[in-house]
Parts: sequence; structure tokens; C-alpha cells
Amino acid sequence: MISIPHKAKQFLVLLVKLLIVGGAFYFIYDQLANNDKLDWQKFITLFRKNQSVLGISFILLLSVLNRYFEILKWQNLAKVIHEISFLEATKQVLAALTAGIFTPNGVGEYAGKALFYPKSEAKKVVFLNLICNGIQMILTIIFGIFGLMYFNVNYNVITTKTVAILFGGFILVLIVLFSLKKIKIKGYSIEKLVHKINEIPKSVHRKNILFGILRYLVFSHQYYFLFLAFDVELPYFILMATIASVYFLASSLPTFQFLDFAVKGSVAIYFFGILGVNEWIVVFISTLMWFLNVVLPVVLGSYFVLNFKTKPAE
Repeated sequence: MISIPHKAKQFLVLLVKLLIVGGAFYFIYDQLANNDKLDWQKFITLFRKNQSVLGISFILLLSVLNRYFEILKWQNLAKVIHEISFLEATKQVLAALTAGIFTPNGVGEYAGKALFYPKSEAKKVVFLNLICNGIQMILTIIFGIFGLMYFNVNYNVITTKTVAILFGGFILVLIVLFSLKKIKIKGYSIEKLVHKINEIPKSVHRKNILFGILRYLVFSHQYYFLFLAFDVELPYFILMATIASVYFLASSLPTFQFLDFAVKGSVAIYFFGILGVNEWIVVFISTLMWFLNVVLPVVLGSYFVLNFKTKPAE
């Protein structure tokens, strides 16, 4: 095996850090500066009309709570390997978010967290991160299906026949998965995956679900309060059902973290357009949600990436 000199290794690590941080900031700037759908003049006019220190503080607090519950989720799951402090969990979550911002569906986040652990624990870290993200996806699907059904009852976007076909297809997929649970692919099977999930203490799973629900309620209501701030007056349940539907459908599409607001914005324009909400308001709120919940944490995560120290060779 070729041995890399220590100084050269340090230089390569620094170069990777700078590429990750530089790439993250470039993509953020590019999306904000070159999005022709963002009418900044309208935004500034509305902001001056409705600006409130208390309102802005409340929206920022919801962003903090969003990441706070995500950090608690990871701290809770990481103790399966070993106990970590809240500060250490914060470093790992924010640095991983920065590393995953320009990878498809944030897959770089998995590698980002694994770098904080010995190589022998890498597979376990990836598995736990899958559990961490998996519960959020399951909750998004559950809330999204109910939201879509409620929205559909009021606006009849999807026919009853289509709903029946989708539901039948979902049941068919479950039956197929259950019947093939013992079939192995590269040594892995659904049965083995379920067994590994069951090895994690139930108390850890309960906390994971609780923090996942709290996080979902926080960011969905942040979306809701931003619509109120933009003078969108719609019934609470209709607005929340639409938000749940948008998150569900947008999360089903493969995308990059730095394009997250564009994908959610496109889906949101369709649904909120049915409700009569102006397109520019939907685009701005989707952009603000992305800025508050991805860009700001990435800025903080960049500090942790630049200060990251590689694990000594075992």
C-alpha cells in the first residue's frame, strides 16, 4: 500500500475541507442570485409593511428548534455506539449537512457523520443515520397521505379511481416485500434489516419517533406562520394539509439539498395555485424555508468542517 507523507495528507484534508465549504457557498449564492422568480422588490415592500422584531424572532426560533430536535435525534441514536455530548452531536449533524448539501438526496451526510467515528464503526453510523432519516421520511409520508386526502376531499385534484389504484399499489408493494423478506442481496435482506432495527433498544426508538414528530410539527408550522406573515388567509386545516402534501410529494422526488427549495417550490406553486395564492409568495416562502433551515445551518456547519480533525489511523 502506498504511504502518503503526513504533510501531504494534511494538505489533502485541508483541500477537501475548502472544496466542501467553497462548493456549499457557491451553490447557495448561485441559487439566490440567479433565481429570476424571486421579486426582491415585492418582498422588501411587504417586509417593511409587516416587519416585527417579535415575529422575526419567532420564525428564527422555529429554525433553531428544527435543528435542535434533529440534533437530539442523532444524539439519542449515537449512544447505541457510545454516548456523545449535545455539542458533539451538533458538530456531527451540522458538518454532515454541509458535506451533503450538493450530493443527491443528501447522501454525503452519511459519509460526513461516519468521518467522526473510527472506520470500524462506519457501517453502524451509516445504519443509524438511515434510521434517523428514515423515521422523518415515514412521518412525512403518513402526514402527507392524510394531508393529500383532506386536500383532495375539498378540491378533488385526484379522482377516486386514482386514489384506489395508488392504495392498491401500495398494498401490493408491501405484500411483495413481505414475501421476499428472506431473499438476500449482497448479504442483506429485509428480515436481517428488521432484526438489526429490533436490536436497538425500544427506548431509543421511542425517543427517535418523538423527536421526529416534534421536528415535523415545528417546520410545517414554520411554513404555516410564514404564509400568515405574507397575508395569506386560509383555513388552518386546509393550509396545513397543503403543506403536508407539498412536503410528501417533494420528498418523493430525487434532488440535491441545494435545489431543495426549487423542487418544493415547484410542487408548492401547483398546490397553492389551486388555493389562489400568488406564485411569487409561494416561491419566496419556499426560498425562506430553505434559507432558514438549510443555508444558516450550513454556514455554522462550515466552521465545524474547517475545524474537523481526521481520526488517527488504527
